[in-house]
Amino acid sequence: MAEQSRKSGSINPEKPKDMVPIYIMGKRYFVPKTLTIMKAIEYAGYQLKRGAGCRAGFCGACGTVYRTPDSYKIKVGLACQTVVEPEMYIAQLPFYPAVKKTYNIEEMEPTAEAVLGIYPEVARCVACNTCTKVCPQELEVMDYIQETLHGNLDKVADLSFDCVMCGLCVSRCPAEIQHPFVAILVRRLYNHHLVPRSQQLAKRVKEVEEGKYDAEIKWLKSLPLEKLKKLYSTRPREGDPGVELKDNKIDWNDEVKFDYSGTNR
Repeated sequence: MAEQSRKSGSINPEKPKDMVPIYIMGKRYFVPKTLTIMKAIEYAGYQLKRGAGCRAGFCGACGTVYRTPDSYKIKVGLACQTVVEPEMYIAQLPFYPAVKKTYNIEEMEPTAEAVLGIYPEVARCVACNTCTKVCPQELEVMDYIQETLHGNLDKVADLSFDCVMCGLCVSRCPAEIQHPFVAILVRRLYNHHLVPRSQQLAKRVKEVEEGKYDAEIKWLKSLPLEKLKKLYSTRPREGDPGVELKDNKIDWNDEVKFDYSGTNR
């Protein structure tokens, strides 16, 4: 949510060069045409107390709805990503009411019935597709709700992977489905019950617990900062010329040899 600070000046009566008019809290302001909605709000003299979040399109805290004179449609976007348009009327929705249920993944089965037991409103989906149309991430929201009903949890996990939890889909749904929370539940069920356990990870955890890397870690911690930075920047990486993968990973010890006395050999 935005609060106007003391530095907010009077509303400009004429359009300055390279500026566009927008409406914030119903008032008209001129802002640079290259700004995002979030930066434009701050440029106009408001302080964002809520709905700022990561400022990089990941947290979903800055869900925004707006209208422009060229269309009767409500448009949506993330304030940190969407560039201002002339004469746009802006309303931020930093949080849309949705209740996250509690459950125990260990005790649940990876089935549609289990999901419906927690979020029964999913069965009310009428396939109107308004959730998809309003999604600022351009996700196929309706599709993953339908796949949930059919028990295809792997498809749901894939289709909903880039959800940022902005809640705009919830605001438009006539069935009052809480799409982001449904997606989180499905991804948790899928990852916990259906995705094969990584044998490579289990092996590495065991090696760490047995102290296999203790000497190497101690040596790295003893290095001066500049040498540590150089070592990091020149480390072998997947895809580098001459770096061969072994069992789908880089064998660090084969690529960089240590004598643990403080120098490479």
